[in-house]
Amino acid sequence: MNLGRTLVIAANVFREVIRDRVLYLIILFAVLLIASIRLLPELAATTENKITLDVGLAAMSLLGLVIAVFVGTGLVNKEIEKRTVLVLMAKPISRTEFIVGKHLGLSAVLAVLIAAMTAIYMILLSFSRIPYPATSIAVSSLFLFLQLSLITAVAITLGVFTSSLLAALLTFTVFLMGSSSANLVALGAQSKNPTVEAVTRNLYLVLPDLSRLDLKNQAVYGLLPPAEMLLQSAGYAVLYIVLLLAIATLIFSRRQF
Repeated sequence: MNLGRTLVIAANVFREVIRDRVLYLIILFAVLLIASIRLLPELAATTENKITLDVGLAAMSLLGLVIAVFVGTGLVNKEIEKRTVLVLMAKPISRTEFIVGKHLGLSAVLAVLIAAMTAIYMILLSFSRIPYPATSIAVSSLFLFLQLSLITAVAITLGVFTSSLLAALLTFTVFLMGSSSANLVALGAQSKNPTVEAVTRNLYLVLPDLSRLDLKNQAVYGLLPPAEMLLQSAGYAVLYIVLLLAIATLIFSRRQF
């Protein structure tokens, strides 16, 4: 894989997504956060501002998820549907470079989006004199980026072999199930049904454990897992992304255009 060609593809994706006015979501985020600060002051005060902090982190996660899913599923599928992939494949670009470049480009957009929303979040909280654990929120935002980058890899993988709409629905399903994959095992155990237990256990093994990358609840209280656990979770996310992109490349290389 040639890094230079991969970065060129990533840069093109970055510019294309930015041109689609995705960053207007930053303005939407700011409006939502200002509204929550204005509309929930009394309620937030009774719970040590936890509601306001929760709303901001949840909005960051939701807006990022929308970009990861709907843009990610169309990155490759759109090229296939428009037949522009034929032009790209005629150039000296490997399919690995194509897939990895697409992922890096959208991940860069998500990084900018999350960094901007985190900065706005902290500035508005400071301006409103709402105390917040800056370090915990910064680490939570970093792991939100890892989570969304993983979801982007899922979206690209699914978008390689199915329609954008179906891929988006499947990616949302993976997100929902992956966010509560540990609960699936407990649910299967409670069912006392061997078949259900086997299914839930296999789903737990196959689906990404996104709860490992979700630090929102701890962040609002200024709590973080130990550094060793954070490193393990970050490594888990990176390895899962690499595996998904390898699968996407394999599927893409077998497609006939």
